Amino acid sequence: MAFYQLHKQQHIKATIDEVWDFISSPHNLKHITPKHMGFDITTSNLPKTMYPGMIITYKVRPMLGIPVKWVTEITHVVHKKYFVDEQRVGPYSLWHHQHLLQ
Repeated sequence: MAFYQLHKQQHIKATIDEVWDFISSPHNLKHITPKHMGFDITTSNLPKTMYPGMIITYKVRPMLGIPVKWVTEITHVVHKKYFVDEQRVGPYSLWHHQHLLQ
């Protein structure tokens, strides 16, 4: 199986505290996901912040508007430093997504 990596860096004019408060909330995932993905969170009663072991379910429409179930697990969280989400069910053969703050 071939592995592909995508590295993207963004410079945000905000403090680490402000950025962390925004990206560590699962309620904001829809705001940081490209609109063409047709992203909808299907997990109910989401907590205010992410934690290791947290499972989040979604519907995404990555191709032709066809809905696909996507399940990710938040595997690592280091407060104000980073978190990692990994796909458990979904459209990709492998999804390991690191969100690093510097």
